[in-house]
Amino acid sequence: MILIADSGATKTDWRFIDLEGRITSFSSQGLSPMFWTAKEMVAEIKKNTPKSVLSKTKGKSLSIYFYGTGCSNNARINIVKSALKSFFKKSSINIYHDILASARALLGHEKGIACILGTGSNSCYYNGTKVTSIIGGHTFILGDEGSGAHLGLSLVKAFLNEELPSEIKKKFVREHHITKEKIYDAIYTKKNPNKFLASYAFFIHENLNNPFIKKMATDCFLDFFDKTICKYKNYKNEKIGFVGSIANNFRAILILIAKKKKVYIYRIINSPIEELVKYHLKFI
Repeated sequence: MILIADSGATKTDWRFIDLEGRITSFSSQGLSPMFWTAKEMVAEIKKNTPKSVLSKTKGKSLSIYFYGTGCSNNARINIVKSALKSFFKKSSINIYHDILASARALLGHEKGIACILGTGSNSCYYNGTKVTSIIGGHTFILGDEGSGAHLGLSLVKAFLNEELPSEIKKKFVREHHITKEKIYDAIYTKKNPNKFLASYAFFIHENLNNPFIKKMATDCFLDFFDKTICKYKNYKNEKIGFVGSIANNFRAILILIAKKKKVYIYRIINSPIEELVKYHLKFI
């Protein structure tokens, strides 16, 4: 039996494949070891795992493949592994960075550049087997260009600096009850400020017909291209794929920028989880 998880900052997609090959899908909150303790993860997994999955895995061997944001060093990997091991006791656990999930989902066994544009952003070069280099992924404070958090940050900064067009500012305040105090509170005192910022990416998407908003979004994605993709050797000759809700929703802008930069976008997908299932089933 196999359990596959793709965990971003906001959401974790889970797929359980039983001995008959039947697939059970469920989801939980994003389980980043940068923000969650092992104890908190156990509670979240317990709350969201279907009873049918629990009954089938109890006392049985299980292969777990967990791809997660923040799983970039042994200390963070051990947090996730500890949580999974305490819940699925008879299991072999494999923890990978979510950038490998994007590469396997987008490129399979082919080489190219894989990019994540979700709550956060990242990119890597994948040689068809493993990730050989990573550019980006510096969190929303230091980077994450082109991410939902970066888009949201650009919007709230424009709001705070009185730069938004009047009709957009009125709409933003009316729909989200936004205030300077609400922004400060979310950024400096609440958990997961990146998720707070990313929640406003959809307001930007809904208002792309406004020239100011469209330019702001385009500038965010141009930053991503310039600070990540364009730094890879021979990037113009590589297959480039994008995964994530932001990539999927803003694909029209990404395609236009790629055309200007003379790069080839091979694929854009919303989520890697279904492709990861296909990838792992090949090895059964």
